Amino acid sequence: QVQLVESGGGLVQAGGSLRLSCAASRSIFSIDVMGWYRQAPGKQRELVATITSSGRTNCADSVKGRFTISRDNAENTVYLQMNNLEPDDTGVYYCYSLILYPRPNYGTYWGQGTQVTVSS
Repeated sequence: QVQLVESGGGLVQAGGSLRLSCAASRSIFSIDVMGWYRQAPGKQRELVATITSSGRTNCADSVKGRFTISRDNAENTVYLQMNNLEPDDTGVYYCYSLILYPRPNYGTYWGQGTQVTVSS
């Protein structure tokens, strides 16, 4: 199993920056995909960005050019650097990890979430 703990959320003005961290309870070297989702009030959870074990990244169109996802295997941590934040980026940001079958403990794991609030 994998426990994920997010940190780095907070209140920021539009145009500001935040860096989210997701610390895993075990080595992330063999975790196939890690990433971030977010959920705004009254909306469905949506994909923000993902990164594979080989370092390939993918970002939602709404954050391309502003957000960057990265992973530090030595620190068992995934980061989300968020620049030029907009009020629409407000929401709870969840870290997730995906371990593909037939690896041991395959499945999807989620963190508890961290609140990001962007004021206009």
